[in-house]
Amino acid sequence: QVQLVESGGGLVQAGGSLRLSCAASGRTFSPYAMGWFRQAPGKEREFVAGINWSGGSTYYADSVKGRFTISRGNAKNTVYLQMNSLKPEDTAVYYCAARYTIVAVTPAHEYDDWGQGTQVTVSS
Repeated sequence: QVQLVESGGGLVQAGGSLRLSCAASGRTFSPYAMGWFRQAPGKEREFVAGINWSGGSTYYADSVKGRFTISRGNAKNTVYLQMNSLKPEDTAVYYCAARYTIVAVTPAHEYDDWGQGTQVTVSS
């Protein structure tokens, strides 16, 4: 099992930037892909970005492509989400998730462990 702790959320004006971090501990001896998801009030949780174990392949939702960047630290136990050109519709609770395989995918149910979430609010 992997324990995940997100940080870096907050309030930002439209057009601004935030960098989310997700620190993983526990099952660091096995490979795991990582994903970022978000959930706005009254909406289902949706995939935002994913990264493979190696860090060599990344995946993005169309709504964030070109604005968000996912990356892994050198030790692979920290994952980042750099969010630029933020829009009010990006407002949500952002979650990181671990999948116990090397490849990231989009469905939330494919992920094994989740963080507690961090709030991102973008004002217009």
